[in-house]
Formats: sequence, structure tokens, C-alpha cells
Amino acid sequence: MYYTYMIRCEGGSLYTGIAKNMFSRMKEHDSQEGKCAKYTKGHKVIALESLWSSRDRSSACRLEYALKTLTKKEKELLLTKPPLLSQLLPAMEKEDYVHHPKACLEFYLKRIRLPDLP
Repeated sequence: MYYTYMIRCEGGSLYTGIAKNMFSRMKEHDSQEGKCAKYTKGHKVIALESLWSSRDRSSACRLEYALKTLTKKEKELLLTKPPLLSQLLPAMEKEDYVHHPKACLEFYLKRIRLPDLP
């Protein structure tokens, strides 16, 4: 399973990426060192805004690319209304993505215990 995610950085910018292991990828972004994305080395991550899972890397990459083609306004709209994905990105309608609405950065950084999840 692969994941496509959108994270919010200081200043309000959004970064989109993919990962096979969300725990290690979020730690990389949070540390701002090593395999951290070039963008997040200079822009501290403050929140995991959205997360989708897909069956393989190819599907995750297609979604990542499609999300990166959206305008900032469209991305913000998608974050508030995730079911709009197929309307904003009609080419993705036939893909099999699962949206994870309660995903949060603190969980992937293990800053909260499981019983504390909403």
C-alpha cells in the first residue's frame, strides 16, 4: 500500500507527496534533515491536512501529480470537501483511492497515544 498526502507548512503553503511508510516519512519531514524533501527543509511542517491510500506506487504517483496540478484555491477546497476529488480531478474518478479523514501528524510522529485519537 502507498499513500499520497498533503501537509501544511508554516506560512500556509501546502506540500504534496507520496510514501510507503507514513511514520518514517512524516519523521523525515519533521526533522528537516536527511531524506526530508527539499521544500520541507526550509518550510516547517505544521499539519497533515489530507491522506489517501492506494494499492500501488503507480496509483499514488498519479494522484500526487494530479493534486500538484490544482491551484492553491482548489487544493484548499478539496481539503474542506474531500468528496470533490472526482469533480476537481475527473481523470482520477476511475482510480481506487481511500481517503483517511482523521489522519493527523501527531499520530504519525507518535506524539499522541492511540486512546487519545478522536
